[in-house]
Amino acid sequence: MIKNTKPMKITENVVLGEDKPVLFSGPCAVESYDICLEIGTKVKAWAEEHGFSYVFKASFDKANRTSSGSFRSIGMDKSLEVLQRVGNALNVPLVTDIHESYQAKEVAEVVDVLQIPAFLCRQTDLLLAAGETGKAVKIKRGQFMAPEDMQYAVTKVRSTGNENVCLTERGFSLGYHNLVVDMRGLSIMRQFAPVVFDITHSVQQPGGQGGSSGGQREFAPILARAAAATGIDGFFIETHPEPAKALSDGPNLIPLHKMGAFLEMLKEAWVLGRKYQDFDINS
Repeated sequence: MIKNTKPMKITENVVLGEDKPVLFSGPCAVESYDICLEIGTKVKAWAEEHGFSYVFKASFDKANRTSSGSFRSIGMDKSLEVLQRVGNALNVPLVTDIHESYQAKEVAEVVDVLQIPAFLCRQTDLLLAAGETGKAVKIKRGQFMAPEDMQYAVTKVRSTGNENVCLTERGFSLGYHNLVVDMRGLSIMRQFAPVVFDITHSVQQPGGQGGSSGGQREFAPILARAAAATGIDGFFIETHPEPAKALSDGPNLIPLHKMGAFLEMLKEAWVLGRKYQDFDINS
């Protein structure tokens, strides 16, 4: 595994790209304060138990839904208020997506990490606006992008003087409604920045249920262990106490009651991966 030399500093105590894996986890979307607090409280405890640094995740707006009739948001102001309350209650950093350049400054006043959605990873103005906030920037690799081409997205953010940037893998488009993860891409992208593996979106089936996306969560443990064994820097997992009732991406969410065991499994695979990350077949 190729090691990046520029960690991403999220807070004084949470750094991506060093010797402790970082977990970005929460519901897909901000549904309510109560749901977010329940999820964040339990995941934080499990993350601490199994040796992960924890960043709470929830989207304030799902701007790229398959159908215009799908749930998007409870509203930007309400969502950001919920995120801020959860962050304060749990004393954890926050990450959420931005979709438009004008959102960067306002959202950065609340969260610690700005996430760039996969479909928008080439949007120069969005990347620059995110970088200019000074907050950490987490870029998802587009389903259409070669891993080596993600270096240019990283360069755009760093051109603002902001070195705190990472890349996230979430699968390549393979035909209709299917994604595939090329594990080589994790190592390739790690040359440019720390790398996070998006476990739940890698098992998503975009548009696979007609007007909404499907998912195959039964494959999440397999892909998670494989990615962890490469020794990458962090993991992204969306979870919900009742995935079937979640307002977004239910079919690929990890049931909340399974998260403790899931993180235990993930950490064991990660430790093994880090043990052998310096093994060089060509030396």
